[in-house]
Amino acid sequence: MPLCDLLDLQLSVPDPDGLVAFWEGLGLTRSDHSTVGTPERPSQLRVAEGPYRHVSELRLGCTDEADLVTIAHRLDALGVASTVADGVLRCHDPLADHEVVVEVGRAALLAPPRPREVNGPGRLERANRRSVAAVRTEPAPPRRVGHVVFGSTDVAATVAFYRDGLGFLVSDTIGDGIGCFLRCSTDHHNLLVMPAPVPCMNHYAVEMDDVDAIGSAGMGVVAERPDASVYGIGRHVLGANLFWYLLDPAGGMFELFSDMDQITDDAAWEAEERRDDWDPFTIASWEAGPSKSDFFLPADIDDLARARAAVGR
Repeated sequence: MPLCDLLDLQLSVPDPDGLVAFWEGLGLTRSDHSTVGTPERPSQLRVAEGPYRHVSELRLGCTDEADLVTIAHRLDALGVASTVADGVLRCHDPLADHEVVVEVGRAALLAPPRPREVNGPGRLERANRRSVAAVRTEPAPPRRVGHVVFGSTDVAATVAFYRDGLGFLVSDTIGDGIGCFLRCSTDHHNLLVMPAPVPCMNHYAVEMDDVDAIGSAGMGVVAERPDASVYGIGRHVLGANLFWYLLDPAGGMFELFSDMDQITDDAAWEAEERRDDWDPFTIASWEAGPSKSDFFLPADIDDLARARAAVGR
């Protein structure tokens, strides 16, 4: 695999200051007027002003400059134009509204969270003291942007661009064109492609330390905006990650997640195809259930379509 990491994500929204302030409130740090991240990874989300909500740039990492040449040749074979200069490859998703940037480098390693002493049946790790989860005064901040989900008018073509062109690997698929989970790192997925009537972002995902961090951050969001919860808390089947989906102030869905499957040996992982006899809507092994009907498509998909048409997309 020529790719090695998802570096960051740029979102375009009508009110970028509001979105940046929202993520600052959840614990990310502003590194400039439009970028938020963490001390370990200062650039996690970049927010630009745009007439409608969409991903405007996806930035990926590769190991060395030879990988850029390999990717450029692969894209050329698909008929996708790209440029390579100063250790950076640039191209455009043929069916969507964003650029893809690949550069030499890997995101900084994350320090693991402080070990949690957990009591359980037959296991006593914490005696005569309260759990830190019960006495934490400030929510644990987000750690990194982990993946993004795109709606596509042609799932097969979009998957070909990312898999055959950029070099993502397929982790699992759902049915015939229902969904494809792809990775450019050890995460089970850094990208999911699913059908949509117009190209759109379904959601972006931010990793948290654990279920307590997810719950604390999510409750903080719904305390300010009670209608922000979309789906969760639960645990997915594919990827196995814990999740809670919520809406940001720009109307974009985001996922707080933790404990995702990690694939460190590509040969050892067996990709599954969930066939027609598997209900694609059974996406969790347990769940609190959706509180909104706009999980698979944004509720304002018609508005997004009109906004795209107005700017000639």
